[in-house]
Amino acid sequence: MSKRDELIEKYAADIKDKIGETADMDLLTKVTIGLGPSIYNADSSTVSGSDASEVERVKTNFLIKKLGLKDGPELDEAIAKVMEQYGVSNRNKYRAVVYYLLVKHFNKSSVY
Repeated sequence: MSKRDELIEKYAADIKDKIGETADMDLLTKVTIGLGPSIYNADSSTVSGSDASEVERVKTNFLIKKLGLKDGPELDEAIAKVMEQYGVSNRNKYRAVVYYLLVKHFNKSSVY
């Protein structure tokens, strides 16, 4: 099993354990592949929900540029909802899982 496959399994387990859902493995795999080499870096593989600049980066680079959404309060609300869903006290929020949940929230799986 490749390193990427191991990470995808870890992300799927996180979705099951922390969110209580069974991951759509096809979509999770596509989102993970879309993140490229950032998933292998300890800092860039996670998202800090309490860091305003990090949340802004997720909104600008992923929701607006990648998913093609229009900027507005609903983007901030969606990020806050996903952070709440993933667990505010959970310090290791994997970027792939956060992005996967945002794709599902906005029904944008067609982008992948």
